[in-house]
Amino acid sequence: MTSPDSPPLVSPSPCPAPPPSLPSSPLPSSPAPSSSSSLPALPSLPPTGDVMVLALGRKKQRVLIALSILPNLFLAFLLSSDPLVTLSSPHHCHLPGPPPSPEALNASLPWEKGGRPGENGSLSQCRQYVNGSRSAVVECEGGWDYNVTEGLRNNIVTEWDLVCGQYWLVPVEEVCFILGILTGCLGLGYAADRLGRSKTLLTSLTLSVVFGVLVCVSPYPSIFIVMRFCLAAASAGVYLTLYITRLELCESSLRLVVTTMAGLTTVAGELLLVAVALGCQSWRGLLGAGAAPLTLFLSYGIPGVFPESPRWLLLSERSADMSSFTERRNSNRDVRDDESFTELDSEPAPSSHPHLSFHELLHSRNIWKNLCVLGFTSFISHGISHCYSSFRGDVKGTAPSFYWTYLLSVCAGGGAWLLLWATVDRYGRRGILLLSMTMTGLASLILLGLMKYLSETAITVFSVLGLFSSQATASLCVLFTAEIMPTVIRGTGVGAVLSLGCVGRLTSPLMDLRNHYGYFLHHVVYSSLALLAVLSILLLPESKRKPLPQTLADGEQYRRPPLGRRRRDNVPLLATPNPET
Repeated sequence: MTSPDSPPLVSPSPCPAPPPSLPSSPLPSSPAPSSSSSLPALPSLPPTGDVMVLALGRKKQRVLIALSILPNLFLAFLLSSDPLVTLSSPHHCHLPGPPPSPEALNASLPWEKGGRPGENGSLSQCRQYVNGSRSAVVECEGGWDYNVTEGLRNNIVTEWDLVCGQYWLVPVEEVCFILGILTGCLGLGYAADRLGRSKTLLTSLTLSVVFGVLVCVSPYPSIFIVMRFCLAAASAGVYLTLYITRLELCESSLRLVVTTMAGLTTVAGELLLVAVALGCQSWRGLLGAGAAPLTLFLSYGIPGVFPESPRWLLLSERSADMSSFTERRNSNRDVRDDESFTELDSEPAPSSHPHLSFHELLHSRNIWKNLCVLGFTSFISHGISHCYSSFRGDVKGTAPSFYWTYLLSVCAGGGAWLLLWATVDRYGRRGILLLSMTMTGLASLILLGLMKYLSETAITVFSVLGLFSSQATASLCVLFTAEIMPTVIRGTGVGAVLSLGCVGRLTSPLMDLRNHYGYFLHHVVYSSLALLAVLSILLLPESKRKPLPQTLADGEQYRRPPLGRRRRDNVPLLATPNPET
């Protein structure tokens, strides 16, 4: 009982009492929160990811998106420079004295037949006559002379003489580089989900700078290959982390536009790569030009410059709140419930990682189905691209120039991004993915079935069509995966799809090692798998105009609607339930 001298119990809140028409809260009133304490939890639904993004403000959102796109310009130097670094130029055994004339070369070098069907013979690149006499032939004794007409004048092939008996080191370097990207996508993608996007980005950037310097000062091929593997893994981590962070900073209407801008920035970096290569003519300077600017982006670690992804933070805060509430409930069972809630809300929640139930993940069959379909499609699209790039040389025996092949591939990638920007938001992700994979398969079937009847111009046209459609498929697979994978495993899911694409790319250096023997069977296998991928794409949902899923339960709701269901979307077969309704 209260004493007669004590003041009456009144609410300390300065706000007036609610009107009679509004029900008042059953909880006792609490003091107004100060600026130093956290706001009490409202009795409503938790904020969604889009609300958290919009809370940043339009200006800050666009600044962060621009900061996430800019590094792609220099990442292209590290991730796309392998063709320039490993390009093999025409060469022959070094002959003593001044540069030999063509007559002297004919007298000192034996004649060999072409390595591919349809190729004419040429002077031997690895053998020479003994003392200028035609009585015996030996391997090159004094090194090699190179006739560099394309690419870098000084790359790892010309500097360390990786030709003839040492040529196998070039495909090994290419395989290790691709395996490095695969390792970075898997490992750092998982780290981005567990540790956060910002921490993983700073770690990857630091490793990229360190290994970029070590690659440039590598004295031997073995050290170069090891450092190149580490550089590829770190650069892939930067690319992947920026990709998912950029997507999580956008609402549904901006995702495609921002991703297209990032893709075109990468294309611009690949074109700038050729210009820098023509200027520096050294592989060390080329890789240094890509690693040095990344030191500027280490400033992203300054507090407030590039904050953590709001969607990842939302999951972390939920996990922290749940763990804190569980601990307090177990330790304070004798304390009243209202006091427990007051104490919980008055202190900041401890830092925590997003909660991930591996048991729930293993039983998320719909997520696994979507991931397997998109991973298989990525594997096919990346692997078959090399078939189109080298098809003309495999069939006609006359390989096109390096600049023609490289620029054609880069421009096809830029055109693919423009096509996606113009069509994907209009016709849906699944419909355009189905169309591009169908075009890829048809181009392969036409090239393989009518190979003997097509002119060189027709072969070039269908090769460009196949290259264009396969790159569009590969780019859309990554975007599709990032949109339907929940935030709690988005880095792991996108990394897995990119890794399967790297597995498909492994066939390119392996075919080069075999001098493209068996190219026809290789192309037939990929074409058959492309037709199977077309059927599997029909099992995918549609993510157009849908919010990004946050939890595994949200990701499970992205399902392909049954055929007999009444459509709610203006695109046939593409309507899916909203995961956040």
